[in-house]
Order: sequence, then C-alpha cells, then structure tokens
Amino acid sequence: MAPSKEQKDLLIIETKDFTLILKGPPYDDRYLSLKEYRNLLSLNKDKMFLRIVGEKETVKVYDVSKDSLVDYDEGSSYSPIFFENGIYQLVIISKTSNKIDFYHEYSEFRKAISQLDSGKNRILLGLLDFRNEIGYSTFSIKKDSNPVLDVTIEIFPTKLTYKQDFQNLLQEVNDEIYNLAYHFIRKTFITGSTISSKKPSPAEFYRLLEYFFRLFIKAIQHIERFPHHQLEKEYEFVRGEKIRKTDQKTIKHFRTHPNLLFVADSGIEIRNTSYFIDNSVKVLPIKGLNVKKTITFDTLENRFVKWMILRVINKLTDLLGKIENEKATANMKAVKDQELINRIQSMKEVLTKTLRKPFWMQISKLEKTVLNLVIQMKTGYRDAYKIYLTLMKGISLQGEILKMSLKDVATLYEYWTYLKIGQILRKQYNLEEQTIIKVKDKSLFVHLGDVAPTRLVFTHPYSKEKIKLIYQNNNPHLPTVQQIPDITMEIYKKDLPYPFIYIFDAKYRINFDDHMPSPGPMVEDINTMHRYRDALVVKNEGPYERFAFGAYVLFPWHDEDNYENHPFYKSIDVVNIGGFPFLPNTSKLLERFIERLIDSNPEELQEEGILPRGSITYWESKLEEKVIVININQSSQYKEAKQNGIVKIKLQVLGKGWEKAKYIALYITQPLAKELNIDNGIRYFSEINDLKILKINEEIFVQFELRSWNILPNVIRPVGYGINTSIITTINLLKESNELPELFMKFGEEKKLWRMLRRLSSNVSTILDSKILDRAKKINAYQIGFYSVDFDIEKKEIHVTHDEQLLGSIPLKKLEQEPNAVFKMLKEIIFQV
Repeated sequence: MAPSKEQKDLLIIETKDFTLILKGPPYDDRYLSLKEYRNLLSLNKDKMFLRIVGEKETVKVYDVSKDSLVDYDEGSSYSPIFFENGIYQLVIISKTSNKIDFYHEYSEFRKAISQLDSGKNRILLGLLDFRNEIGYSTFSIKKDSNPVLDVTIEIFPTKLTYKQDFQNLLQEVNDEIYNLAYHFIRKTFITGSTISSKKPSPAEFYRLLEYFFRLFIKAIQHIERFPHHQLEKEYEFVRGEKIRKTDQKTIKHFRTHPNLLFVADSGIEIRNTSYFIDNSVKVLPIKGLNVKKTITFDTLENRFVKWMILRVINKLTDLLGKIENEKATANMKAVKDQELINRIQSMKEVLTKTLRKPFWMQISKLEKTVLNLVIQMKTGYRDAYKIYLTLMKGISLQGEILKMSLKDVATLYEYWTYLKIGQILRKQYNLEEQTIIKVKDKSLFVHLGDVAPTRLVFTHPYSKEKIKLIYQNNNPHLPTVQQIPDITMEIYKKDLPYPFIYIFDAKYRINFDDHMPSPGPMVEDINTMHRYRDALVVKNEGPYERFAFGAYVLFPWHDEDNYENHPFYKSIDVVNIGGFPFLPNTSKLLERFIERLIDSNPEELQEEGILPRGSITYWESKLEEKVIVININQSSQYKEAKQNGIVKIKLQVLGKGWEKAKYIALYITQPLAKELNIDNGIRYFSEINDLKILKINEEIFVQFELRSWNILPNVIRPVGYGINTSIITTINLLKESNELPELFMKFGEEKKLWRMLRRLSSNVSTILDSKILDRAKKINAYQIGFYSVDFDIEKKEIHVTHDEQLLGSIPLKKLEQEPNAVFKMLKEIIFQV
C-alpha cells in the first residue's frame, strides 16, 4: 500500500521509565510527487542509519515498503524516513516519578523541548526542525541527570543522492581546498614557530578536539610508557683509581693540569708535551675527571610534545573565555551553555594533570621547533603530532566521524559550486593567484567570502588573457541597492579596457513542474538572474551601462541530456539568462559553456545578450571610422605636420573613400627616421579639424588641418613593408596593430581570423602579395612561427600548413557560425593540445 503524506509514528521506543515517540511525514512532500524519478535518484536504494543504545525494552520503526511500524532489528536496513526541512514531533512520556530530561548538543533543540506536567506523569514535548542540515543527529534521554538512552538518526537531503552526491560534495570541497593549499605552499614556504594561531575557529577547534581528545591522551600515555631518551655525559672529579672512562674533555683537562699526573713505569702515554724531559713518558693520574653516561628524557622531542599539550591548553582557555564572556564567534553562539563549559573544563583539567606528572615535570621549555624522524615515525609521537596538526589547521570538512554540525547542505552546495568552477578552470588555465588559502600568524586558514570577496585568477596559456572567479563579490556603489551574487566570472580580452562579466548563482532548489520537459531551476531564481543583470551597472563617461553579460542559476540535478530541451536552457542562447544542472559528475553543460565564453572573440561575446556594457563603444566601432595613413619622407613635411598641424597630399594619390576619413596618421619612412632620429613606422595620429582644396603648380592638393596629436601605445613597425603614398584603414586596426601589413585587412573574416590568432600568440605576422601596401591586393597568409594560416577562397576553407605540409582545413562558414569552435581547432592543430 502506498504511504500517505499524513503524519506517521516513525519511531517508538519503550523503556521501563518512559515511552519515546517521534512523529512526522515519512517522505519529503516533493519526493512524493516524484515517484517516476525514484530509480533515477536511487532514493529507493538508500538505507538509513539508525542506532539506539541504552535501556530499551521494545523499539518499533516505520517501514516504508509496508507503510507500518515494524520491530526494530539492528541487523536490518530501513529506507530513509527523516529528511531535510522536515519538522518532527518528539513526545516523551515518563512512567515513573524519576526526573526525565532531553539533551541534544544543539542548544536550540534543547529549548524546543518543553515539559508538560500531567498528574504523576512527566511529558516532554516539542518540534525538531532540521531545515537544510543533513547527516547524523544524536539526542539523549537522561534519568535523574544520568544518560540512559542515546538515539542517532540520519537526516537525508531531498535534492541530492545522499550516498553519492553529498559525499562527493564533501570530498570535492576537501580535495580542492587541499589542492589550493598545496599550490600556495609550492610558491612560498612556511617555517615552524611557537607563535599561537587564531585558526581554526573556536567552534571548529572544539569539535575537532572533542573527537580526537581520547586519541590525543592515548598517544601521550604511550609516550610516557615508551619515551624517547638520550644518553647524557656527566663529569665528576674523582681520585685517580676511580677514573673508568676518558674522552677528549678529560684528556684536555690533564694537559692543562699536569700537576694531577705523576710519572710511572706503566700508565697513560702522552706525546709531544713540553713539560716532560723526553718525548714519550708514561704517567698515572692522582685525580681527574671521570665520564659517566646517564639516561635523560629531557629531549627536544619530548619538549615538543609538552609544548603541544600547552598549546592545546591555551586554546581551551581561550575558548572558555570566549564562551563565558559571551563574545563567541558566529560559529559558536554566544550562549552560556554550562554543559559545554563543563566539557571544556574537564578536557583542560585532564591535560593540566598530565603536565603535573613527574615525567613531564622534568621536561624543560622548548627553545626551537623540531621535526625529525622521531616525531614523524615513532608511535605515540607521530600520532600526537598528527592530531595536533589536525586541531590547528582545521581546513578539512568531514562528516559524522568528527561529529560536526556541518554547514547546512545549501551552504555546502554554494561552496562547492565555486570551488568546482575553479577546478574546471584549473584544468585548462594557469592558476596565478588565489585568496582562499591564506597565511595568518604563520598558519594556513581557509577564507571563503567571510570578510572580503574570495578570488581565483587564471591566465590563458596561449592568449595570456586573464579570467577572474570571485566568490560573493560585493557591489556597494550601485545607484539602487547592494547586490552580492554568489559567483562572478570576469573574462579579460586583449586590447579591451573592460572585462566580460558573467554571474553564476547556486540555488539549492528544484522546480518539478509537470508541464516542463524536465526538472529545472525555480522561476523566482530566474527572476533573480534578471535582477542581477539589470541592477549591476556602471557609469562610463556617459549614461549607466550594464556590465553583466549574462546570469545563470546552478541547481542540483542529474539529467543533463533531457535538460537541454528545457526553456531555461534554451533561453541562454537568446537572452543570456537561464540555468545549468550542476552536481558531481554532472557538469558537462556548464564546462562546455565556460569554455565557449573563454575561447570566443570579444566581438562574438559583445553581440550576445541585450545591451550589455560596452554597447555604445561597440556600436561606434561598427561605424569603422576611417584613417588616412600618409607617407612622410621629408623633414619639412614632418615639421609642418607636427608643429603647425597641417598635412598636404596630392588628390590623385588619395585612395577611394578618403573624404569619409576622420583621422590622419603619419608613416615615417626609414631615411627620414634616421635623419631626425625618430621612430620608423606609425606613431602619431590626429583628428581632422578641417580641409581645403588647393591648386599648386597646376596640381590639386588636399590640405588637412588637424587637432592635437595622439600617440599610439606601440609604434607600428614596417617589418619589410612600406607605403608609397597613402592607404585607408580604420581607427580600430590602427590602435590594435603592431606591424604595418596588419592595416591592410579589409574583410570581416580576415579581421576575425587575425584577432583569433592574436589571442593564441602575440607573434602573428601578416603576409601580403606585395611589399607596398598601396599596391597589395590580398592577404596571402598569417604566420605563427613555422605555421601558416591562409584562406582558400575557391574551396571556401581555412588551411593550416607547416613547411608546406597541410595539417588541417576548416570550413570558412564555420568561422562565421561557430568561431569558438574554430579557435579550439586552431589551438589543437598549432599547439597540439
């Protein structure tokens, strides 16, 4: 019989002193509406952990398959019945006059259970709300303040496959944190020190110590039984017949005190002495130093262990102070919990009594840090040191083993999405900077947006373009309200003053609308993406412009193939707003999308979306403002142009369309450059203010009157090419070019391919069919090292050759339809990656 959604008795425990009942819905409501997804999610294969320890008589647990209570058997397995965001009613009815109390380490749960007196029977009643927190939860029932029953239940997530996805989330967060830590250490080094560190947080330190305390004490006790020791020399002044052993020090003492020796027929032979008549005399001591070796435990290794114990005591003292003064951190709520205080004091007392033992009293203060094979390998020392490091670094997220109340699963999912995207980027791009792992007080600690935005910075291995991934980027200077999206990805393209910015927001929610082809993000979360893109604006010397090019929801779902038909996936291509399913082993769509963004030319990204930042600049660039580049080969021409702002040129040598030009640029020939000691090539350009038509010696001249001169960031070098009289180019090409033949490009495909190759390498040469630009008709090829890339107009293909051997061909239409795919193919052919 199918289970209903009504409240059920999920767990009933009978003891001689009380009856415990835990009630609630046996399924999450959303899960009930998803029977068709049961096999896909494998929820029917998950088995719940349930442990009951104590004075129990009978235990009954709800069986999902039978829709009824059954006798609890420790050897049997049961389907999940406790879920995140579930609210469960706990009822405890006493059978005797004994005092019955409920205890859970989470103080809010203790407050939620209140006493209801009903005659002789004492009743405890309340609601346990687990919200987004999942994992194991243990509560105890006490009789007259003594624990008599411990119950551990397992809370399951409703949007993840618990035994796979949740554990993978934890593992991948762990792995990525350690990978980043090792990456950090690789570029720096950290020396040992006896300076106190402030990390991990007090709450995390307590949780770690609570689990490891018994093992730490056991390791110390093993050291006390089998301590590391050394032989220490002692010297005592005795009569000659009592001297048993000598060494360099005792011999030196005799040499400096010859009065302690007398000549004898047999004795100690001393050579080359100035105080004896001949060179070889045998003597015996009257008195002298005797060497005595004793065992000592006051070694560097034992001093180091004692210092570790003192450090833990100091941390516990600090923790007690924070709790008692109600100045705890956000992770350890400022509540005077006497039970907690007693536990901490108990651990501190055990460690303090340990140091009072005669063995540790004889160990002196540590003067320097030691890390040798004894600490690393010897039983007891190795275990104590390993636990100490775990207590002090506090960067590993673990599950039930540490009995930690983990970040709720929604927060964990948010952390994971950021770290996972960083991991995706790290596979292909070089990690240059990260602020997740930091050093403070010579200790490593993890920072994820708790004070300032966390940042990962990557560099493209070929184009050297930067990609920044920022967690919780605060945008306080907005005209309306502050916006803090989860993840911001900034892609910096060559020669552009602004980045292309994309927003990713982790939402631990799923919309299971039956009218959609598959589950997807919630509609309100998509609306939030619209809000982000509309609200994130910047003032750029004019009206406000939106600087977010796209915004996307990341949600926990598995089925990527069916999701490709979802409207919120298709909307990404239309308006750059939508969602991606994102889980461990479910990242194909997002990886493909991110790779496309990074590999695309800026022109392609600019054309996507709706009026993003840079639109005005881009529209203006579409006008392709014309520039006349004029040959200057006489010093008088150069001086008149630079000093008076006047350039004259014969009308007949001006190219077609010159009258539409807005700028003049000067090409300085090599002889003139040598004569005036200036740069050969193009360095100066100016906006045309006015022009006049002049007739000089029966020839028609155009006289350009110019505004102030502008200087290009780099001189455009001739590299074997030249300009006979003048050429027409565009202002964008003028600003982007490094070599003269690059100004020749006239068609969109030529420019697109050139910009694409320039992103792969800054060393791109343009080969024309003539060394004089005025006479050139076409571009023969682009050269990258020994590789040549050219257009085959007849076959409508792009060819890549090496030493005249064809390595690959790409359809020309692909350059227009899928430019990022062409970029990837060129990268694979030329760089063989």
